[in-house]
Amino acid sequence: MLSITEEIAVPSPPKRVWEVISDPQAVVSCIGGAELGPSHDDGSFDGTLVVRFGGIRVKFGARVSLDLDESGHEGKLTARGKDGQGATRFSAQATFRVVEGETPDTSLVSVDGEIQLNGKLAKLIESGAGAVISRMTKEFSDQLIQKCAPPAEPVTAASPETQATTTAGQQAPARPTGLFARLRAWWAGRRSKRGAQQSQAAAGSANKSGEALGRGGRR
Repeated sequence: MLSITEEIAVPSPPKRVWEVISDPQAVVSCIGGAELGPSHDDGSFDGTLVVRFGGIRVKFGARVSLDLDESGHEGKLTARGKDGQGATRFSAQATFRVVEGETPDTSLVSVDGEIQLNGKLAKLIESGAGAVISRMTKEFSDQLIQKCAPPAEPVTAASPETQATTTAGQQAPARPTGLFARLRAWWAGRRSKRGAQQSQAAAGSANKSGEALGRGGRR
């Protein structure tokens, strides 16, 4: 007989963790080599699990039942099945519970279970079960944490009016919007351009006058 006692810390609220761990499809997706089959009228469902023990790859088929206590965030799983060649039969049962973690918005998932094996591969499976269970628990924990994590918020691009600041650390002025605002900006730009041209023309005239006076003085 194999005994399983595990505790998994999840950085998500118990309500969210329970939503995932009480969904057979979500749980199966957290287990490598597991597949969920059709369901039956009594609420049970078929499932398969492929496990490697050393150099041997074993595929188990099982009929699984799941009883849930929504208010207590507790559940019980029972399963019976055999390997693909019928050499080994097994029966398993496990209870699991989701409680609040040590810090806010975290959870602790506790699992206690037993597996009984009978048949040709029983001794081989039992001898390598410790390493297999540890590996599968680690993989399951990582997948469960990912599934319980909230979805990432989409990053929205900043509008032209709120984009990057100037090199001096000041916000860049907003571009004018609306027809009249654009006309005013256009007219102000033209006036500014004309003023600059007039200033350049005046400066050029002054320079020419100065040069003429200079030549006259040298005469």
